[in-house]
Amino acid sequence: MNKIDVVLGLQWGDEGKGKMVDVLTPGYKIVARFQGGPNAGHSLVFGNESFVLHTVPSGIFREDTANVIGNGVVIDPTVLMEEIRAIEAMGVSVPERLLVSKRAHLILPTHRMLDAASESALGKGKIGSTLRGIGPAYADKTGRYGLRAGDLLLPDFKVKYNALKERHLRQLSGLPQPDFDLESAEQAWFDAVEAMKGLKFIDSEWYINQALDEGIPILAEGAQGSLLDIDFGSYPFVTSSNTMAAGVCTGLGVAPSRIGRVWGIFKAYCTRVGSGPFPTELFDEDGERLRQVGHEFGATTGRPRRTGWLDLPTLKYSVMMNGVTDLIMMKSDVLDGFDTVKAAVAYRSGGQESDTIPYDTAGITPVYKEFPGWKTDLSGFRSYDALPAAFRDYVRFIETGTGCPVTIISVSPDRDAVILR
Repeated sequence: MNKIDVVLGLQWGDEGKGKMVDVLTPGYKIVARFQGGPNAGHSLVFGNESFVLHTVPSGIFREDTANVIGNGVVIDPTVLMEEIRAIEAMGVSVPERLLVSKRAHLILPTHRMLDAASESALGKGKIGSTLRGIGPAYADKTGRYGLRAGDLLLPDFKVKYNALKERHLRQLSGLPQPDFDLESAEQAWFDAVEAMKGLKFIDSEWYINQALDEGIPILAEGAQGSLLDIDFGSYPFVTSSNTMAAGVCTGLGVAPSRIGRVWGIFKAYCTRVGSGPFPTELFDEDGERLRQVGHEFGATTGRPRRTGWLDLPTLKYSVMMNGVTDLIMMKSDVLDGFDTVKAAVAYRSGGQESDTIPYDTAGITPVYKEFPGWKTDLSGFRSYDALPAAFRDYVRFIETGTGCPVTIISVSPDRDAVILR
């Protein structure tokens, strides 16, 4: 039985999923996003050019590859059409390569207003939302009020839109009022909706399963990171969807038995955007060095990312929860100049040590293992055996600690700068 492979992030997002989907895509005929929305920022680098994808799957630049926005995704028509126009400006005919699930939910302008108002109301306890309307859209989905892409094709769509808009305005009446031009946003939104009707809408669950039955290779693409999963992430500082491999089943409509290879992507160190626990976070020169050398600024928000050493307990947790079969190590080259590289192997709390993530992370301190730096520019290497011994020792440590092989290593941002083992 043909199976669907999965590629997803194992940390708090920003692991480099966009590049790796682009690298892996030649082996697949369909790339399908299964969750998240325009809060995603998947960066692809082509020579001296870079491009950030927010909603469109990362296989869009590959010829003869169909790209599916699955039912688990939430779509802002304005953002989607802006993105499509930018892609088309690069010479890509998007309507020929992009398919949209009728069951994917829509983000309304008032969802963005609710997002901003809710975050403002939290004050110092804010979650760190990207303010893209993701949370409110998923809340309407589970509350059974949401609008879906398929509704755009129905004659009573405007009636449904106005009913949901009025519901949102009632909710906003009890919250701090955001600085938001609703009239202008609605005009742009409805213009985008009309343009969006030129795309191909599909019953994606049937499309995906039929393709599997026909033996067509499919890659499911996740957004955000495993540690931001709504159920198993660092709640409440999480996203609003299931970012782990289990989300493929509900986000694309495939049975668990049809999940095949799981590519788990992680950085050679850790980063996080927004609020929430980060046990190995650095506030010193090493942390700032990681940020500057790694260009650690959000692809979607531009916010500086928090930086820290690799956290092996959380990586091991993500490998377990996702059933990862292959690890992909990103941004190895960012550590090239360090005399010493560290990685957390356990946490200490109340005089006790544990190598598992506690339910309450308050007050825990990481226990580190130190490695000598390799002090070598890795960007030109294309053979694993030629890599510095100190770097290979670091890779073996990760493989031993997670019980999973590192089969791909990225040594610079360019799409060709990878080592396949």
